Amino acid sequence: MRPNPLFASEDPDLVRALVREHPWATLVKETASGLAASHYPVLLDEEADGLALLTHLGRPDEEVLEIEQGEILVIVQGHHGYISPSWYSPQERKVPTWNFTVAHLHGTAQRLDEEENLTVLTRLVEHFEQHVPEPAYLERDYAIPIAKGTVGIRIPIDRFELKRKLSQNKSEETRRSIIGALREEGPYVHLELADEMEWELDGQGESFLPPRLREG
Repeated sequence: MRPNPLFASEDPDLVRALVREHPWATLVKETASGLAASHYPVLLDEEADGLALLTHLGRPDEEVLEIEQGEILVIVQGHHGYISPSWYSPQERKVPTWNFTVAHLHGTAQRLDEEENLTVLTRLVEHFEQHVPEPAYLERDYAIPIAKGTVGIRIPIDRFELKRKLSQNKSEETRRSIIGALREEGPYVHLELADEMEWELDGQGESFLPPRLREG
């Protein structure tokens, strides 16, 4: 990503919050055949001392990505949306933009053994099923043959870039106008992005997390 200190953060807790709320990730890898990418749900390894991700790949994606050879890039994207210059205060430059939160996470994948992979698959299902009225959790006898068609991986994160572009370069008047516009019915309504911008504006900078981001 193009560096911009105004929008950048080095806070790993914000990365954890982003992964918890947006667990659908893009995995990008340089391979002998060129760049390859796949898309999978990810979980935080909550027991890790540092930042680490857990996921699984459907076979033969582990071969396509060459997961055990070199660095892997995991992209996690948060709320994002178009920002119209018609929402700016009169003194602002009338240039449209896009607000977003995204993290680029770099690490080397570690292949899990069959039992560890089964544990990760079970955790993934439990994580998402917990919000369903009648959860359908995996039973071990049913899950074992399914797990054999997947490869579990753990990715300790060596470094990351986190960018939170929420109109911090605009005046407070413009930022509040944008927040209001994002809450109005129409093609660009985005309540979650408006909430995130408001927390950023009214909170305590990058260390401040809305309650919904502190959960998990």
